[in-house]
Amino acid sequence: MAERRMFSKSIVSSARFLRMPQSSRLLYYDLGMAADDDGIVEAFTVIRTTGAAEDDLRVLAAKGFITVLNDDLVSFIRDWGINNQLRKDRYHPSLYAELLVKLGDGNQAATVWQPDGNQVETEVSIGKVSIGKVSEGEGSKADKPPTPARRKYGTYGWIRLTDDERARLEHDLGAVELARCIAYVDESAQGTGNKNRWKDWNLVIRRCSREGWGRNRAQMEDKNRLRTDADYTGGSDFFAGGEG
Repeated sequence: MAERRMFSKSIVSSARFLRMPQSSRLLYYDLGMAADDDGIVEAFTVIRTTGAAEDDLRVLAAKGFITVLNDDLVSFIRDWGINNQLRKDRYHPSLYAELLVKLGDGNQAATVWQPDGNQVETEVSIGKVSIGKVSEGEGSKADKPPTPARRKYGTYGWIRLTDDERARLEHDLGAVELARCIAYVDESAQGTGNKNRWKDWNLVIRRCSREGWGRNRAQMEDKNRLRTDADYTGGSDFFAGGEG
């Protein structure tokens, strides 16, 4: 594995990156330095050795900078191919290559690392047919505008949002609240097997924030209750000093 890593200015100077909390941005750099040649990193180990918080990992996942691949927090840095390019003779395959293959399955954009020729190929897979590999007689399908790809968010990957939906959610809710709602809804769907049959995840996330899902009920009730004079005066002893 290489001893040096690079970070593209197009990523770390973007508004999407700079709007994250400083601790989340720092964790991104630590993950990048610890990642293998395929951009896969044991995030749990990095968090423990650096003293970072798992909430920062959730922010990175919510913002689309990483994808958590399993319950052990093994993660894939989504912009790895933009940040780093390795020569074939220096490339070492990841120990978690099978997780990267699974990431490419299904209807989402997958970044496929190609060490040959120092290049990265981005491929959008739809079932077993890939865009750019259209068979004869399918020209009419190729002329149709492509459906916006939906990325998976959350530890378990239940949340699916387009880049535009995620950007609007971040603008409306803020990065921290968005990360909290994604984590809560994703864990709820995993725990019930999506018993609620949620499909429009954009609306579900907005409802989570609006109705305060996952917040302490007492705090919500206190926040919404009508204040009285006693709340502001603090009682008769509030301004009274101790006996001299």
